[in-house]
This record gives sequence, C-alpha cells and structure tokens, in this order.
Amino acid sequence: MTPFEVNFDGLVGPTHHYGGLAAGNLASEKNRQSVSHPRQAALQGLEKMKLLMDLGFKQAVLPPHPVPRFSFLRSLGFEGSDHEVVAAVAAARPDCLSIAYSAASMWTANAATVTPSSDSADSRVHFTPANLISNQHRALEAEVTTRVLRSIFQDTRSFVVHDPLPRDRHLADEGAANHTRLCLSHGQSGIEIFVYGRDTKSPHSPAPKNYVARQTLQACERIATEHRLPSTRRLFIQQNPEAIDAGVFHNDVIAVGNENVLLCHEMAFLNQKESLQKIRAAMTGEVLIEVKQSELSLKEAVRTYLFNSQLLTVRPGEMLLLCPIECETHPQARAVLDRILAEENPIKEVRFIDVRQSMKNGGGPACLRLRVVLTEQELSRLSGNVLLTPELHQQLSDWVCKHYRESLTSSDLADSQLIHEVQTALTELYVLLQL
Repeated sequence: MTPFEVNFDGLVGPTHHYGGLAAGNLASEKNRQSVSHPRQAALQGLEKMKLLMDLGFKQAVLPPHPVPRFSFLRSLGFEGSDHEVVAAVAAARPDCLSIAYSAASMWTANAATVTPSSDSADSRVHFTPANLISNQHRALEAEVTTRVLRSIFQDTRSFVVHDPLPRDRHLADEGAANHTRLCLSHGQSGIEIFVYGRDTKSPHSPAPKNYVARQTLQACERIATEHRLPSTRRLFIQQNPEAIDAGVFHNDVIAVGNENVLLCHEMAFLNQKESLQKIRAAMTGEVLIEVKQSELSLKEAVRTYLFNSQLLTVRPGEMLLLCPIECETHPQARAVLDRILAEENPIKEVRFIDVRQSMKNGGGPACLRLRVVLTEQELSRLSGNVLLTPELHQQLSDWVCKHYRESLTSSDLADSQLIHEVQTALTELYVLLQL
C-alpha cells in the first residue's frame, strides 16, 4: 500500500504570547514580554499548512490545549473561583500565570516520538508522547497530548499510543525534535536516529556548560525498546554540547533529515566525523549534506533557523526545502541554500514561508509539525476531522478570525474575560475537529 508522510501541524493557540519561559531558547529569551499577535500567528501557521496541502502533501492539524491550566494554579495553593484564582496569581506570581496560559503545544515536533509500522516489529505505528520535563510550562502538556493522540490514533489494530516516560530526570524526553528517520522511501524500513544531549549514567561525559541538555540517552533507549525497534534500526548519537550552549536546544535546530537525505551543520553532533560514519554504516544510499562553520556559524544557524526547515519528498528523487523567510535575505544562509541547489543531490527546490510569530518564540517551520508515516489503510483508520481540506482550512481561518485577539501581552493574561474567550473558542474547535 502507498505510504504517505502526513504532517500534523500544531494550530497556534489563542494565548500565544512571549513569556520567555524556555531557558536555552535564545529567541524566546530575547523576545520575553514583547507584544504577540495570536491571530496573525495562527493564520501564518494555517497558511503554511495550506501551502503544503496545495502542493499535494497530506496535511493534518492538532488542536491547542485547553488553558489556563487551573489544576496547576490550584496546586500552588491558590483558591477560589476561576476568576479569583487568575486574579490572585496575576498579583502574586505572574510567571506562573504565563506558564498556565502557555501555548507552546503549537510546536508539535515536541508532541511525541513516532515509529512507522514498517520499522516496528509488530507492524503498528508507535507514539510516545514527550514528557518535556526540562521546562515546567511544557511538562504540563504531556497528559493532554496523550489524550489527543489517543483520540486520533485510537484504532489499536494500527496504532499504539504509549504513556509518556516517567517524570524522572534520567528519562527526560523532548519528542521528535531529537529524532530523525532515514530510509530509501517512506514505505520501506529505515534507521531511526535518536539524538541525546546527556548520558545520565556517565556523569563525566561531555556536557554543555551554560544550558541543560534536555534529552537523555536513557529516554532514547527506552522509547526505541517500547516501539519494538530491532537493534539494526536504532542509532544513538550525542548532540554537540557546544551547539546546545549556542542555542541549539533541540537537534532539529541544527539538522533535518528526510528519506535518504540528512542536512546538518558540521557542529551538530559530538565527534561529528565518527557520528556521520555510524550513519553511513547503518544506511545504504544516504546523502549527507554538511554545512561548514565557515559557511554559516552556529550563531547564524540559530538566528536564521535554516536547519529547522521542512524537508519534503515531492516525487521520487526530488525534494523541497521549506525554509523560514528569515533565510531568504540572510547572505550566508542564502549562499548555503544556493550551494545546495547547485550541487548534485535530491534537494531541487527551496521555498520560504513567513512564520515570524512562531520564530520570535524559537519555533520554525519544522517545530510546528509532527511527521507521521502512514499507509493508505492506516490513514483510513484515523479518527476525528483533522485531515486538512480546503473546507476545513477555511473553517479554521474563520474560527481564528472570530475568536483570537489581534495582540496580547503578558499583562493581558490577568484579564478575566480571557478565560471565557479561550474556553468558548476551544469548545467550538474541538467540536469542529470531532475530538
């Protein structure tokens, strides 16, 4: 059966704001307390989804999470009605109100790690929702993400949605943002590359000096086992600690792979030469495209998010690189892209997309999507109204324009009316998506 790579994009939530909650995410830290534009952010995300749908790719949507997270606020000791709790938190702990209203679930590359049925020993698609324990605002997402995935992928003949890994520092997991699958074609079995930042059993192994490495080797190993990956289809590679300290908080900020192509910066992995040799030994027919530090520094790679582009197969042997618009006018990034297009490799086209509202919080085109390879039969077994069509795209655009504020600041989170606005909007959305 013909396989498809389906992009499940996160729909930007109505409380998209710049809380600066993610240490090590330089864009998030830089833009903390800036004015955000939730309506524009959501429409930008929808425009990206529509572009790929119009190009013939299978595109789906994942909903924002219900916010504010009152169970979190009440766990801090705040009491009273919902409005009283929000008012009290806004006065005493505005940072916690930002956490409770976080819209970070929009970056669905962190939603889960996914293994297609062609790789797994039981021939089912496996999902492990990320526990995201390295940041408090994101750790609150795991429970809802699990429920959403189980609602969509509920047919147990084809799908297994595991529980998130335990909330243990040895098992810190950030999802598909640290996971790359290489194969000759989507329907064939491939190798799954798990990139980790720290090995908790080797305290003296290389580690970043300024920021916490969010993904552990032990989490990667646990997921590979849960997903019933044969030993020949799993590969564990350590991220370069220097890259983490430069703002590469996830591997997808410095490397992107699709089918037999891996595009990466020369400082993406620890002991890069040996790491690439391991990939070559595990994968036949691979195409490795390495960008040198002299071409594009780590600092500029993080600034432009060139490697957080989406790499998509247009037809056999031809790929499209969908880049953030910041790469279009950046001299070094554009020169790298021109060089890639001039060389003999499957990347034949580059397009640019405006997702500036997401980029200001440290999330490019690839952060906004979870990739799921599905056969025709598996695709037919999805639940909910989540596959994008022209009609659904219009409905979602109208819904955003109806319910989203044009602008939002962190102080606006104290507005009691926002509670009602968000609850009304999300109730309507979940009905529309049949979740």
